[in-house]
Amino acid sequence: MTGATKDYYAILGVSRDASVEEIKKAYRRRARETHPDVAGHEEAEDSFKQVNEAYDVLSDPQRRATYDRYGTTDPRAAGFGDLGDVFGAGMEDLLSSFFGGGFGAQARARSNGRDMSAQVTITLAEASVGVEEDLRITRDASCDTCDATGAEDGGSVVTCPDCAGSGTRRVHRRSFLGVMETAAPCERCQRTGSIVDRPCPVCSGRGRARREETVRITIPAGVRDGMSLRVSGMGEAGLRGAPAGDLIVGVRVSGHDYLHREGDDLHCRIAVDIARAALGAVVTVEGIWGEETVSVPAGSQHGDAVRLKGRGMPHVGAGGKGDLVVHLAVRVPEKLTKRQKELLAELAGQLEEPKRVTVLERLRDWLSG
Repeated sequence: MTGATKDYYAILGVSRDASVEEIKKAYRRRARETHPDVAGHEEAEDSFKQVNEAYDVLSDPQRRATYDRYGTTDPRAAGFGDLGDVFGAGMEDLLSSFFGGGFGAQARARSNGRDMSAQVTITLAEASVGVEEDLRITRDASCDTCDATGAEDGGSVVTCPDCAGSGTRRVHRRSFLGVMETAAPCERCQRTGSIVDRPCPVCSGRGRARREETVRITIPAGVRDGMSLRVSGMGEAGLRGAPAGDLIVGVRVSGHDYLHREGDDLHCRIAVDIARAALGAVVTVEGIWGEETVSVPAGSQHGDAVRLKGRGMPHVGAGGKGDLVVHLAVRVPEKLTKRQKELLAELAGQLEEPKRVTVLERLRDWLSG
């Protein structure tokens, strides 16, 4: 097929941006007008062939794209372009020609429902004990009118007559290598291989319809920010009763005012004055499980930490909990009374001067740390 000087759009009487449906309607009209039995003039047969040739090109997305780009579907006239343009449908068409369509054939349409995704946000306190959340989703659910069969009363699912149940139809294309046979998606059954002779008016034969539903999500104790939960069968419903997909729920755990999570451990910070840090003390801190008692060892330094075993977040799917790590911030008072100054001065007089650390000792401490 050359067509280097032919305007296929003009032959069918459509614009260059015409849709597939517009091209199909124009072809039917022009085919009736130019049919030799109807037109009755000498050029009718040639016109009729041109109309069929134009439709053969413009109804095929790949061949139409090549024609729009080069003004022809002949790779020799197109100057070969790139490999994809030279061979039209590409190497799959060549392999289909030589091996009977095993490589180029389009797969049958997916009948199982696809997975869907959603997201829910909870607090750290809710994550510590687990919670149930009602999630509102909109999905393609099984059609209640036809019980997901896709057929109204008296209707049934039958093999598609156009593709004989394969989901594809055989297309013969003329190329510089000769006539090539390729597989194209069956338009009538949308690659499913079957049709409904009397479709359900609600779901149009698909067996599924758009619906808004409430799904209860059970979030386990200890769930971490970014974890995903899978709710089986609550994704997109399958085609005409095929298995449904799953609902994948991403869990976001919002930040806490003063508790920081690392793994299943919780961290917090508490201020301790210099007297209690030096002498030791018992203080309280608010943890995820309520008020916790913390024993501050005598001689504690700024940045030291006290670990409370088992007072952190639960381990998901396992027993036990992480720890609560309390970081000490030794606070030096900014304002002192006269008596306090006297006491600190007396204390300072009895304390030894801090040992001077040499550069070598600092380097050794840094390397050992």
